[in-house]
Order: sequence, then structure tokens, then C-alpha cells
Amino acid sequence: MTVRVRFAPSPTGYLHIGGVRTALFNYLFARNHKGKFILRIEDTDRSRSTEESIAAIIEGMKWLGLDWDEGPFRQTDRLDIYKQHAEKLLKEEKAYYCYCTPEELEQRRKEALSKGAVPKYDGRCRELKNSPKDIKPAIRFKTPKEGQIIVDDLIKGRVVFDNMQLDDLIIMRSDGIPTYNFTVVIDDAAMNITHVIRGDDHLNNTPRQINIYNALGYPIPKFGHLPMILGSDKTRLSKRHGATSVMAYKDMGYLPEAMLNYLVRLGWSYKDQEIFSLEELIEKFALENVGKAAAVFNPEKLLWLNSHYINVGDPKRLARLLMPFLINEGIISVRQAHDAKDKAEIDIDYLAKAVASLKERNRTLVELANSARYFLTDDIKWDEKAVAKFLTPENKLLLKELTEKLKKVEPFNHIEIEKSFNELKDEKGLKLGQIAQPSRVAITGSTVSPGIFEVIEIIGKERIIKRLERAIGMIAS
Repeated sequence: MTVRVRFAPSPTGYLHIGGVRTALFNYLFARNHKGKFILRIEDTDRSRSTEESIAAIIEGMKWLGLDWDEGPFRQTDRLDIYKQHAEKLLKEEKAYYCYCTPEELEQRRKEALSKGAVPKYDGRCRELKNSPKDIKPAIRFKTPKEGQIIVDDLIKGRVVFDNMQLDDLIIMRSDGIPTYNFTVVIDDAAMNITHVIRGDDHLNNTPRQINIYNALGYPIPKFGHLPMILGSDKTRLSKRHGATSVMAYKDMGYLPEAMLNYLVRLGWSYKDQEIFSLEELIEKFALENVGKAAAVFNPEKLLWLNSHYINVGDPKRLARLLMPFLINEGIISVRQAHDAKDKAEIDIDYLAKAVASLKERNRTLVELANSARYFLTDDIKWDEKAVAKFLTPENKLLLKELTEKLKKVEPFNHIEIEKSFNELKDEKGLKLGQIAQPSRVAITGSTVSPGIFEVIEIIGKERIIKRLERAIGMIAS
């Protein structure tokens, strides 16, 4: 048997973190078993589904590298198939027309609640002989009144449901649009889905769907229901806990590998290992290692992982990923970013050197972009306290002498640059920091940077001389 799994989001908003984790677990399960991963868009809720949401789902999946083998399929392209299945159930008397209006159903729901009863459809149209002519009916599934549905859940274990607790659910609305529990069964059967791995908020739908599988004569897939993701206050993860859209994290400067590594650890573990490459995840992933308890989303842990991946990342790749953030932060123009491809205005190799020197100090691409500012523009931001402390009249002559020494440095590399600093230090009887800090402020605008010799080498002689001379000119005599 070839394993076939699917990720089937509803395009009613952004791609949620919980949805991404479901997609990731399905993807890893498929790849681990050398099976197929299918993307299906469940867009029958016409009032809420949008093309923008579909595009966002696909963009998010591509950003994360969760490539699918088949799809994306759309349920709205399959409406005739659902209609045919509904007619089959009607013909076999496994479904029936329901003429109850929404207002009547709501009134009965309120009456049931007022009596302390579970609100469910009372089945009054189930054996209806004389149907009204002026009401367009919905179609309800005839749920068995006896027996049990037993789910041997791959994560939760054995779960038992009594059919008497289930009502006759609507499978086709009066407007001819099918409902979720009906379409999902038909699609999973038609697409030969072998394993349904989804959030445990769907667990109560499983017995209803199994009854429909049985009525249609389709084989029943294996089910695995993932524990929920909670916020820090142990309630369901929502916007009040921070960003829940996966693309929001992209915009905040997170790397896709950090997001995948973090989400897989929300409910799954492998010994004490914390850091996984995608290849390792595919090799090691098993549903047996998925926990039953809800996982708590920890933004600090995600930030730590992102910092790790930036620190070990390839500088040239990070440099290319940095481009939109440099634009958003106003450090470079769109034109410069475009020209960077041809190394016309921003040389990617140059930017990669800057990134290599900065990456271990930054946790996100936004932080990295702002840290790289003084490498990319001579219009640096001055830290007023640093300027007041180090760009003083006492240091003006020192910076002038350093400038003259740097003009003579050849080749202009950090070894020779360091020699010129040490020469000046010895001549003046100073400590190295007494020269390094004023020069760092003059060159970067701040007291914090990578090693000053490395910074000077990367920026280059011509620009360094200009910055020192500009800083000297700022200092009152």
C-alpha cells in the first residue's frame, strides 16, 4: 500500500500556525513512508472563502518548502461529484430531504438548551410522507440509530462513540452546496487517502464521517488526531498570544527552517534532540512519537531557534533573503535591490561579508538588516550618547592620526589594519580600546559592532577615510 495523505485547509483567512503544523506532520509522514502528499483546498464555504486566502496558503506552503505531489485540488471544481453521491444516498434511502427552515431549527435548539438537553436535530423529516411544495429542502444523512463507532486513533488510541448520540447531519444545503463532513469523505475516498492526520478539534467529526464511508461502501482510512496548540495561558492559540499567521513570521524576519523545526517540536519529539534538518525530520518522523497532550506555543523558543539558524546560515543565502528587509527598513531603495542581482549597486558578495560578520549577534532578518545599515549607507545613524562620549576634542587628533595611518595601509586587510592601530597605540601609550571605540563610533555611529578591524576591511579604504574625516569635522576644536 502506498501511503497517501493530504492537507486540506479552508481558504477563509491566512495560513495559521496550527494548520502549518498539520501540513508538516502530513508531509513528513508521507516522505518517511515514500508516499504521496496531496494539497486540497476546501472552498465550499462561498461566503468566507477568497482567492486571496488560497494564494496565501500556497505562498506559505512554498515558503516553508512543503512541496506537494498532487494538487492543489479545489472542492468547488467537484460540485457535480458531491451531487451524484447525495443522489445515490437518496436513492438507497440512506439520506432524506429536510424541509425544516433555519428559523425552526434555531427555535428547537434554544428549547433543547432550556431543558438541559443536547441540541441536535430531532429527525422529524426522516420519515416524512407528504413533502411541502414551497420549500427548497436540504438533504440529511440517515445516521444509524444503534451501535457504536470505534476509532483506533493512531495518536489518541481507542475512542468509542455511540450512534445514538449523533444526529442526522445535513450533507447538502438547500442551495445545493455540500457540507464539510460529506465532501471530505468523498474527496478522501476518491483520492485514495490512506491516513487522515488532522487536529483533534476534528475528532468529533470522525464518527459521522465513518458512517458516511460505510453508507457509500468506501474503505475507511486510518485516523490520527493531533493535540491542540495552546497559548502561554493554556487557552487555544489566538491573536491575543501574538502572530498566528505563518507569513507574519516571514515578515518579522524568521527563516522557514526555524519555523519548521519549531513547529515539529510542538507535539513530537525524538529523544533529547532539539535541532533537526528537514532531511533528519523525514528520516526520524513517526506518529508513535507524537504526544497526546496539548503543546504550548513559546515565542522565545522560536526566536532562539531562528537565532541559531541565522548563526549557522550561509551568508550569501542570508544576504539575498535580507533584500526585502533592507528595503522595508529604508536602508536601500528598490532600484538598488534590483540592481544587486547584477552586482551594479549592491554587490551580493560584499553584503555576504557584512552578514557573515553580523549574523551571530542577530536573531531575525529585521535585526540583521538594521545591523547592516552602516555597511550599506554612509548616512549612518548616530548614537547621541556614544558621540558625546567618544567624539570629543581630546580624540580629534587621535582620529586624524589614525586616518593618516589607514591611508597608507596596503594591502587593506584586517591584519595590516590591526598593525596600524597597534602602532598608534604604542606611539600614544594608550590601550587599544581607547582608539578602537572612538573609531568605531566614527565609522558605525555606535559603540557596538563586530571586530573593528574586520568592519574597516569590509567597508573599504575609500569609504572608511571619508567617514573618519566626516566624524573629525563634527568634533569641535
